[in-house]
This record gives sequence, C-alpha cells and structure tokens, in this order.
Amino acid sequence: MRKISIIGLGWLGTALARLLKAQGHTVLGSTTTQEKLVQLKASGLDALHFYLSPQPEGTDFDRLFQSEVLVIALPPRSRSGEDATYLAQLQQLRILLDASTVKHVIFISSTGIYSEQGRELAYGEEEVLTATTVGNPTLLLAEQLMDHSRTFALTILRFGGLMGEDRIPGRYFSDKVAVKGHSRVNFIHQQDAASMVAWVIAQGLWNQTYNGVAPLHSRRREVYEKNTELLGIRPPLSYEIPLGTESERIVSAEKIQNTGFVFDFPDPLSFSYRSDKAD
Repeated sequence: MRKISIIGLGWLGTALARLLKAQGHTVLGSTTTQEKLVQLKASGLDALHFYLSPQPEGTDFDRLFQSEVLVIALPPRSRSGEDATYLAQLQQLRILLDASTVKHVIFISSTGIYSEQGRELAYGEEEVLTATTVGNPTLLLAEQLMDHSRTFALTILRFGGLMGEDRIPGRYFSDKVAVKGHSRVNFIHQQDAASMVAWVIAQGLWNQTYNGVAPLHSRRREVYEKNTELLGIRPPLSYEIPLGTESERIVSAEKIQNTGFVFDFPDPLSFSYRSDKAD
C-alpha cells in the first residue's frame, strides 16, 4: 500500500480518493475552499486547504509533497481565457515538486490536445504534436512543462469527456436547436477514469502516456436519445444536418487496454448516472 497525494479533489479527484482509500492506500488530497474542506473531512477523506494564486497558499500543504505518488488533477482553464494562469500554477507546482521527495507523478491531461480534425486513423499516444498540429496549445505546453528536466517518474493520462454520476451529456443539449448529433464521442465514465489512475499506480506503468476514453464511440445523437429514454431528459429540439463528407475524430484506447486494463463502461450508451440529477 502506498502514500498518495491528490492535488485537486474536484469531480474526478474526489472519486479517485475514495477508490484509492478503499484499496487500502493512505490518501491525502487538497481543495481550494474551506467550505469544500469541511465537506471532504465530513465524508471521511483526509484533505487540506491548498491553492495556487499562482503562488502556493494554504495550510500545511507541504504534506502533499511528502507522498510516494502525487496525482495532479487540476483542470485546465483555457476555455475561460485563463491559459496563462493555468501554466503559471503548474510552474509553481514544478518548483514544489523539484524540491520534494516525490518519486512518481500522474498528470491528468485531456484528449483535447489532439486536433479537432476528423480523419480515418484514430488519434493515438504516438501522435506527433507541434504548435501547428495540436488541438489545444495550452495542454501541450502543460505536458511539456511537467516533462521537462525531471527527476521523478511521470505518467500522463489524457482523458476524454468525463461523464457519469451527475454529468449527463444529454442534459447539456436539452431543448437546444441545430445540435451536432452525427459525430462520434470520445467519453470516459468517472468510475473508469478513477480506476485507470489506480491501475497505473498498481501496475507501475511509469514514464508513459495513455489515452483514457471508452473503447466504443457511439454517435452523439444516440447518447442524447439514450439519456432521454432512461432518464427522462428532454431531447434537443433539432439536430444539425450532416454534410455527409466529414471524417470522424476518434481517440484510441488501445494502448491502455494492451496493459490489461478493462473498462467497466466500454460503451457510452451504457454509462450509469445518478437519476436524481436528471431533469
């Protein structure tokens, strides 16, 4: 059993902390608010207050960097125009990491790093990413920052769209018009994402990059209509008419599957959700 720290007990980080604790590991996590800290401790998780402004602030946060394994689960904020802030936060984390005794790091990234362009070949971890071919330049810079001149073992996990529990894809497009429904999804269930992190730790899969997406890629319309059928969510009012010439954008899960990892939810049409979160 290992001593594991998780920076970012958010939607994924909290689920991961509960799984790792159930497996017998000693788990410490961080949150940016005192309110969330109270909730986490009340639920039985060991947590402390830590945030990056981008300089590190909080209480007793040096404990996070005394673990054997550190998981960095800070979601990038590029969609809200805070690319520079996110990278500055990671730079501060690197300073803390480089001064610590942490030997193994898992960095949570995203399949958004791949181009949005569809093509016949699925996007895999061997994809050559440059400033002109990358989908999200901030993600590429973040991965490079974590990988540069390091003394710790690093594994990068590029997760697809994180769904499950209270994240129901159909809910985001309920009653919307001209919704894109013909393209295929690259989703992963929350449970599988947490299990994949735990799998990397258990198997010692260090100094690797893995995509984390369900191996089956249903069409968006199929997913939304399944949510309607099972959860009573109102469907989109209309769908965009496909041109008929578009290529698919699919991200491959083959590399992590080749390590023996088995998805509990390989098909987005079979994802489980909390019914109380349905509309």
